[in-house]
Amino acid sequence: MADTDGFRNILKVFVFGTLLLAPGVSVCMAADYPETVQALQERYQDEVEAHVSYSAFSDKAVAEGYPNSAYLFKSLAASEAIHARNFKRILDTLGVGVPRKALQPRPVESTRSNILHATGVEADEIDHRYPAILARIKPENHQAAIDNLTWAWEAEKQHRKLLGRMQDAANKWFKFLIAHIEGEYVDYHVCQICGSTLVERPAEHCPVCGQPISHYQQIPYVAAERTEPVEEDY
Repeated sequence: MADTDGFRNILKVFVFGTLLLAPGVSVCMAADYPETVQALQERYQDEVEAHVSYSAFSDKAVAEGYPNSAYLFKSLAASEAIHARNFKRILDTLGVGVPRKALQPRPVESTRSNILHATGVEADEIDHRYPAILARIKPENHQAAIDNLTWAWEAEKQHRKLLGRMQDAANKWFKFLIAHIEGEYVDYHVCQICGSTLVERPAEHCPVCGQPISHYQQIPYVAAERTEPVEEDY
């Protein structure tokens, strides 16, 4: 009887100790990837702010009578939300949360100014931020973080390309060139895995993450009413 009680007590200690250690396992995992955690938290905050900003830019473009420009901003906002969601998932697996700082989205100005701001941000992320971040986290070798940050970087390159003609319009002969852009028919498709943003679905696989094209979702054209940021997506 004594042996049985002793075994039960040992079992209780083991089970209770395991439960106590479970959160500690995540903490240890996060401690092994300090640069990765910091980078993901920074990029999460930036991607959420980009999503909110682009959603507001879309509303402004609708109000100014530029529905195609609004449609592009809406599609970019959807892509940024996917990046934020992916970063949050990795942080969750590491047992750390996402930043709870107050958001500081870009103040909404004219569509012309919003275009110039967006192209500047995309260029900075492509040419400076993402390369620097990937260099920082590479020694820690967290492959999921490296993959998702690389996907986001590649998607941002697509964003810059899509914004390119609008940037030309914003820089010179705005009314003439933007009228030409607004007269075109276009659809935007966003990969729900990596945020790749294209005007046509690829033939077989996503060019960024390599997943089947079934993961692409066509973004609905803009409506006249205000589009609220979709916080549940991230």
